[in-house]
Amino acid sequence: MNIKLSRDIAGSILDIGGGGECVIGQVFGDAVIAVDISQEELDEAPDCCKKQLMDARDLRFPDGSFDNVTFFYALMYMSRDTQRQAIAEAVRVLRPGGMIHIWDADIRSACPEPFIVDLDIAAGRKTIRVSYGIVKDEAQDSDAILRHLEAAGLSPARTSVSKQNGQFFIRATKE
Repeated sequence: MNIKLSRDIAGSILDIGGGGECVIGQVFGDAVIAVDISQEELDEAPDCCKKQLMDARDLRFPDGSFDNVTFFYALMYMSRDTQRQAIAEAVRVLRPGGMIHIWDADIRSACPEPFIVDLDIAAGRKTIRVSYGIVKDEAQDSDAILRHLEAAGLSPARTSVSKQNGQFFIRATKE
């Protein structure tokens, strides 16, 4: 799957699940604080942005701290309940007028066979090649994520969704 990431996100960015490849950090650099629940994932991430060990369900930032919050193939690793809590926290730390950006996959089945997505990410002059894979009992789709966003207080009218080959991108603005 090919994804193009252009530098069209302005302002501060909190990247949830930003350990490992730290794709958002590689593209947006110093504007990013990447948080991850795994110290090992943070240690593996390139030194391209600030990194903090933190649970997305309990973000240690004041309300309205960020212009943007991103989830780049991070929700797939969370249970539905954790997704709901992480999205609610993301909305809390997002300033009014700020945006949540979510890239992820529709997953019908990830058990007993793992779900794997291979990505070629065009980020300016570089290409980042990465694979994400999980085994879990719960399915995931963009509609469920949209329901979490709405439950967290984001208006469907201020939300856009694009889908391609089982992958989705959601952008939602906080009023």
